[in-house]
Amino acid sequence: MLVNARLSLPKKLRFSLRSILLIMMLTLLLLPLATLYFFRIYENELVRQTELELIAQGASLAASYRQMMRLTHPKVADYGYVLSYSPLIAGQRRSYMRDEVIDPYYTPITPELDLVKPVYAPRPDPIATPQVADAYARKAGALLIPVIQNTQQVMLAGIRILDMKGIVVAGKDDLGMSLAHIPEVSQALKGHYASLIRQRVSDEPPPPLYSLSRGTHIRVFAAFPIIEGNRLQGVVYLSRTPKNILKHLYLVQDKLYLATGILLSVAVLLVLFLSSSLSRPIRELIRQTQQVAQGELPYVQPLKNPVTYELAQLSDSFASMSQALAERSDYIRRFASHVSHEFKTPLTSMQGALELLNEHIDTMPPERRQRFLDNLLSDTQRLKNLVSRLLELARADALEPSKQTSQLPELLRAMTNRYHERGLELEILDLPALPLAIAPDALESVLGNLFDNSLHHGASVVRLTARVGAERLWLSLQDNGQGISPANRERIFTPFFTTRRNEGGTGLGLEIVASLLKAYNASISLGSAESGAEFILELALAT
Repeated sequence: MLVNARLSLPKKLRFSLRSILLIMMLTLLLLPLATLYFFRIYENELVRQTELELIAQGASLAASYRQMMRLTHPKVADYGYVLSYSPLIAGQRRSYMRDEVIDPYYTPITPELDLVKPVYAPRPDPIATPQVADAYARKAGALLIPVIQNTQQVMLAGIRILDMKGIVVAGKDDLGMSLAHIPEVSQALKGHYASLIRQRVSDEPPPPLYSLSRGTHIRVFAAFPIIEGNRLQGVVYLSRTPKNILKHLYLVQDKLYLATGILLSVAVLLVLFLSSSLSRPIRELIRQTQQVAQGELPYVQPLKNPVTYELAQLSDSFASMSQALAERSDYIRRFASHVSHEFKTPLTSMQGALELLNEHIDTMPPERRQRFLDNLLSDTQRLKNLVSRLLELARADALEPSKQTSQLPELLRAMTNRYHERGLELEILDLPALPLAIAPDALESVLGNLFDNSLHHGASVVRLTARVGAERLWLSLQDNGQGISPANRERIFTPFFTTRRNEGGTGLGLEIVASLLKAYNASISLGSAESGAEFILELALAT
């Protein structure tokens, strides 16, 4: 059968329908999440880039401040607070990684801000202080004010120079005010670089589109200590708002277009994958069913590449159902042809006899009249037998298999005495006592039909032998009757074929046997015995 051949082929890699839908949903979910993740990563990089720029500016301004001190202070080596430890003092940076090599000359500072970390409140206001900044610090700051102003025009950063006490000595505003109470400044006064992300206070509300970016509401603050030798001379305090991500994306719009194209391509590929894995097989099944309905195909064929397990099962089910319907339709057509032929012959004979009797009954000799009446009775009996066997065949075709099991030795013991009285001996040769997946009444009907068939063909003995396989049992029934001629071997299982038509045979016995066995996943075939007739039953073992 086509379906069995299809199922015996090695299965290709298939997904379940649930897996495909899960992949689709997860992918559709991950696309926006991936976009947001990219958005946050990119924005975080802008913050770190801003901090890196502030570090570079702080290092340059700290170097300029130290140079000013060298030029203005007569004893600069003794100026400032002595630091017991600072990672910015050459050779004092501690290693927390085994493989890190400490260079006594370089003291790099890496950006450490991250948008995942908490965002602090806006920078506290400077406070007035009775202390006065150191005179040398004020002089160095005054010299740096033009440098700071020129730098701010390009870098757009807020810059203040604080002395060793945290008092502003250079900057656009807050001269003479103290910033020592601010946490990042306090850390820098101890010789440690410090940076924070604080909320940004703006006089103008941002455009609605910019509200998508977190970077529009924050400002990066960095406090860079000014260290000469092992002495703290002051602090460079810087701040700047990171670049707005939307503005920055506009500047790299070519890359943005590329990323958008990739996302659209992924979406198109998902649609094509869904169409290939689901829509195409379903359309193919619909096309085949329409062709079957229009008579262009005899039955639905299994899909070549169903992709999913569910569609493969649906395809095989459609093919099995379609083939079963086609076989049933062909069977009904052939069966109706045979039935009409079998009924037509006796009916025609009866009609002819009745017409002759009707016309010549008064002049017909008694012996001839009796012959016609005997023929009418014989044809009536044949029609009665045909109807009875057809009803029996209909019940066999419509049989719903039960879950009952049978034992051959037990069943045959009950049938041996019955057929012994009718002149048929059953020779049972070591039949296994294994449960068979067929109801006892169905198996008894099958064996009874075969034993009756042997009796009608002159048999006096039927020998029963069995061969057992892993899941099947083959039962051989060989009689010593007239046997089957080579010309009739091909027609023996054809409905209504019989060599006993004159004796009332209907030719439906083997058809009934085959229908009963088919209901229980069993079959019958003709054996190759040289004498008598041999039939082989293939029965399923009960699990």
